[in-house]
Amino acid sequence: MSNLSGFVKRLRDIMRNDAGINGDAPRIEQIVWLLFLKVYATKEADWEWADEDYQSIIPEPCRWDSWAARKDGREMTGDKLLDFVNNTLFPTLKTLPVDADTPIRKAIVQTMFAEANNYMKDGVLLRQVVNIIDDLKLDDYRESHAFGEIYETILKELQSAGSAGEFYTPRAVTDFMARTIRPRIGEQMADFACGTGGFLVSWLKELHKQVKTTEDGAAFSHSIYGIEKKQFPYMLCVTNLLLHDLDNPQVYHANTLQRHLLDYTAADSFDVILMNPPYGGSEKADVKNHFPGDLASSETADLFMSVIMYRLKPGGRAAVILPDGFLFGTDNAKLNIKKKLLSEFNLHTIVRMPGSVFSPYTSITTNILFFDNTGPTETTWFYRLDMPEGYKHFSKTKPMKLEHFDPVTEWWDNRRELTVDGFDKAKQFTARQLAQELGYNLDQCGYPHQEEEILAPLDLIHRYEEQRASLNAEIDRVLAEITAKLGGNAE
Repeated sequence: MSNLSGFVKRLRDIMRNDAGINGDAPRIEQIVWLLFLKVYATKEADWEWADEDYQSIIPEPCRWDSWAARKDGREMTGDKLLDFVNNTLFPTLKTLPVDADTPIRKAIVQTMFAEANNYMKDGVLLRQVVNIIDDLKLDDYRESHAFGEIYETILKELQSAGSAGEFYTPRAVTDFMARTIRPRIGEQMADFACGTGGFLVSWLKELHKQVKTTEDGAAFSHSIYGIEKKQFPYMLCVTNLLLHDLDNPQVYHANTLQRHLLDYTAADSFDVILMNPPYGGSEKADVKNHFPGDLASSETADLFMSVIMYRLKPGGRAAVILPDGFLFGTDNAKLNIKKKLLSEFNLHTIVRMPGSVFSPYTSITTNILFFDNTGPTETTWFYRLDMPEGYKHFSKTKPMKLEHFDPVTEWWDNRRELTVDGFDKAKQFTARQLAQELGYNLDQCGYPHQEEEILAPLDLIHRYEEQRASLNAEIDRVLAEITAKLGGNAE
């Protein structure tokens, strides 16, 4: 297992010498499609052992053992290997025959390679990379488990790989949310923008503790549902789930927001939803047309909140990460979403998180909203999670850890109002207070002693846009009230 410790570094060192690899994202994508094929080959060996009639969807010449596995110096390399990968392997896998009846575990191969690329231009260096990956002994339980942890380091690298960082939610956060939502055997959890699969894996790890029988195992294997819009994180997610022994990952490469909100039925709903919706992003203009006028927004996080509310089963539970802009925003869509949330759902807890949790991808402060589909909100608790002692801020070298959530975990089952230096740290509000007295401003129990924030330029622009929209909406509301009192027409 010692060869695993430097796995990522050895691959990186080789790829640095290849003219086709010009940054973090191409390097990681190159590693991921190769890893997927190695992992898939290991899985197929298990499936063939369990079912003598099993037939691979991958033609024999394109299966890992045929072209990639070591053959005592007789394996393809150089221009021959490069020609095979570019002109046989990729064209074959991209056009595998898949239809609605194709089992998920077979269909994912074609979906994985639909938009994948081979970036390497040196066949000798490609062979060196393939050899390192082929040396992984994924059929050995201990090494396979160890590699599952190594894979996490690849996902963490996304945080420093440009915009790809948006697909990675720190594992401490996903683990805390999955633990706090308290999974139960038989429930199905969904993430409609699942990225690299962090929430799905955290849910599976928490649920696995309850698997006792064969029936439990069957329910466990069908307990997650994910959708991811972008190809790269989708590839990472599927490989991640296969590494965590989910043979039929119900994860789909699609855009959740392309479906009309009112088309969802009870069959499209889930027991639990765990999400970190993308925010500050942009969608095609016609996406807003898929939402009722009062909920249509140009902010992706708002749109996902509407989807979540429409797809949470009666009695279901949700935990969702949202930026501060959602809490204080008073533009029409945000206001209507918050009205719907409080009047139709039980928004029982909001956990405020420090601004550096998602560093270095973004410094915008985020929050976790916990709510149930059990009737209207009566009271909402706010809890501010302060930086742990000895930390000024989180960073790549000092990331957030699960134990940093211990204070909120200890408070969760023994709730009480808390003040620190005269400022609210934990406080309960009635729904009436939030709606009538505070005008749906959920920005409560914030950080009173924050140093001056230095935001990245795009974060700064996004913050100003949200604050301007909120102020404009507040001005419009006040003017409408004045006009009404004067007996005029608000229009």
